[in-house]
Amino acid sequence: MPPTPAPAESTLTDQPPGKKPMSNLTQRIIFGAIGAALLFGCIWYSAWSFAVFFALVQAKMLLEFYRMMRKTGYAPVAAMGVGVSVLLFMGVHLIAGAGHYNTEGNSAIQIYNADAAPGSSVAFYSFGFLIQRALLCSLVLIPVLLILREMILWPRSKNPFGNIGVNLLGLFYVSIPMSLLSVLAFTETGYDFRRVLALLFLVWTADIGAYAAGKTMGKHKLAPNISPGKTWEGWIGGALLTLVMGWALGYLLPDMPLSHRLVAAAVVAVFGVLGDLAESMLKRSVGVKDSGRILPGHGGLLDRFDALLLVLPVLVLLQLLVE
Repeated sequence: MPPTPAPAESTLTDQPPGKKPMSNLTQRIIFGAIGAALLFGCIWYSAWSFAVFFALVQAKMLLEFYRMMRKTGYAPVAAMGVGVSVLLFMGVHLIAGAGHYNTEGNSAIQIYNADAAPGSSVAFYSFGFLIQRALLCSLVLIPVLLILREMILWPRSKNPFGNIGVNLLGLFYVSIPMSLLSVLAFTETGYDFRRVLALLFLVWTADIGAYAAGKTMGKHKLAPNISPGKTWEGWIGGALLTLVMGWALGYLLPDMPLSHRLVAAAVVAVFGVLGDLAESMLKRSVGVKDSGRILPGHGGLLDRFDALLLVLPVLVLLQLLVE
């Protein structure tokens, strides 16, 4: 009796009959629009919505970093790192926004004053004060707790000090730079959402300009061992377009001198691409294409905000030097 032929493999996917899978471009457009609406809304609405949104963003970025490190055999304590990361962001936010929050009738970051009269607005531990003290305690204790954990797990933990180093590296690579965003968001007059939007416009302009110039004129590889798709022509095109955006931002920030806007644009043009290359090197070293999958068609949040990780420290340093 001849063997029964195996049933032919279905060419259909799990999609309903007659319905084609969503293309990558469609996914990028839809989820990009949703993400942009959420981003702009939180930045515009208030300082608190800005803080909550970016505290969650940088926490997810740190989780993506730890996930990639696990692929190389390290075992970071993600929960501890993320907890310290959120405290760090909120602590820097409250310190940078002292003038914004510490106003009459708003004691969010006022420090406890034991000598104040009973019932006074400063005669209690405020939320901001508790956040700052919790941050200080966590920064002091986290190395001790990480070492104790590795001692308890030894010898099951094969690379104890490597695990400790990865935990701390995530805070230095992701959390501290992202926390500095609040320093740029506040001025002497309070929270200014326009400054955050201006920075994002510069970063996105650099990406768009580099992509367009690279596709049309790119011939000479910028860093072929790290990111073969990037070219010198693309970088130059992105840098020039970013400088143009720096000039155009005068309509959004008329009170900011042109020289300051052009310097910020130059910093983004140079250090933005370095931040992108650093994350590309990280992904290649662990053998992943994207840092995460939170945004279908866009990858992870670390992929979206990697340029800021080197841009923000330089911009904040320049701002401190100018002031």
